[in-house]
Amino acid sequence: MRKQGFYPALGTPLDDSGYVIAESLQRHAEDQLKAGAAGLLVMGSMGQQPYIRGSETGKIAKVVVEAVSGACPVFVGVMDNSIERVKERIALLGGIAIDGIVATTPFYYAVSQPDIYHFFASLAKASPYPVYLYDLTVVTQSKITVETAARLMTVPNIAGIKTGDLTTARVLSRMKSSVNPEFKVLYSGLDTFDAAYGYGIAEQLDGMFSCTAAITSRLYKELAAGDSVAAAKSLDDILLLRDTFVEVGVFPGFTHAMNLLGFAGTFHPDYMRPIGPESQVKVKACMTHLGLL
Repeated sequence: MRKQGFYPALGTPLDDSGYVIAESLQRHAEDQLKAGAAGLLVMGSMGQQPYIRGSETGKIAKVVVEAVSGACPVFVGVMDNSIERVKERIALLGGIAIDGIVATTPFYYAVSQPDIYHFFASLAKASPYPVYLYDLTVVTQSKITVETAARLMTVPNIAGIKTGDLTTARVLSRMKSSVNPEFKVLYSGLDTFDAAYGYGIAEQLDGMFSCTAAITSRLYKELAAGDSVAAAKSLDDILLLRDTFVEVGVFPGFTHAMNLLGFAGTFHPDYMRPIGPESQVKVKACMTHLGLL
């Protein structure tokens, strides 16, 4: 089973009524596996986890698990605002064989570090799956500090962290060898992926990988070969598309990109409007320039 490399946060294709389009999701997972993905995150931020019908949760996870058939680990997002609500989300998975759940801190109120510790330690005790911390301060308001993450690193059934904070990733990567060598540090700071790789942080996760498979595959081959100049150019290509999404609307722009790549469905929340013709032209022109179409 692969370990180092890129972990796409998959998009979740939904129909007009909010139900998963299984065939599109299956092809999406298979496409990433073919590109060399080291693992897949299902129903993360890019995968619309906060917006998905509870009835679809188990079905979505099952589609991806069956698509990869054990070729790489599959993680599932279960973010919510209380221990009991996260436990309900875990129960919706129906015991399907996944490799871990990913949870942010509660995101309605700001949360103290002692309460963050209690939240994750309680999830670890209750979960039948390994628990991964998701440090997403821009959404949750509450950062998981290095000190709190280090304490949680010793808690049984806590298996790793996803963070976009390079300092946090570097410190925990150095620390884990003496505290918990099995602890995974998944870095999600897209703008500095090449710099992080140079620090030895070689497991990296982002939603942009979902629509840049060819570039991402090339990027990680260049990183592994030590070609930092070529890798920087490949990363810049991914960032160019990311910035185009920011310009037109990130999630609706992502939907249009995925549709252009042949993946049917809506990949943005139902309250967001699709991008207009002018924005569609911008996204297509960028993707064509990058060789994705």
